[in-house]
Amino acid sequence: MNQADIFEIKAFVPARDFTTSLVFYADMGFEVRSNAGGIAYLCRDGYSFLLQEIFVESHAHNFQMHILVKDVEAWYAKVCEAKLVEKYSVRLTPIKTQPYYMRDFTVSDPSGVCWIIGENIPGGLHV
Repeated sequence: MNQADIFEIKAFVPARDFTTSLVFYADMGFEVRSNAGGIAYLCRDGYSFLLQEIFVESHAHNFQMHILVKDVEAWYAKVCEAKLVEKYSVRLTPIKTQPYYMRDFTVSDPSGVCWIIGENIPGGLHV
């Protein structure tokens, strides 16, 4: 087996209230491609994850997802325009310049999963 055998890796994101989480991610711009048996396949711009109808609070509150984007300001504006904080009582942090050469912000989902959305900034090594 070699690296060419792998064409996708997806995380299973927990959901306390599966239906609410599906609507939250749709509001965030993800498309539900399939939804059956407590697992939903969500995509945006060719990237995807699986939402699962399983919730363990300690796991969800320590689970993080990272999205690397070209324009963090535009993403922040989209999150604000979608009124995710108002609709779902989730946490949103301001954009911050990090010492690891990234500008990012975080938004939690309704289950407490932390999404870190950021862009690389010049000066660091990026992989």
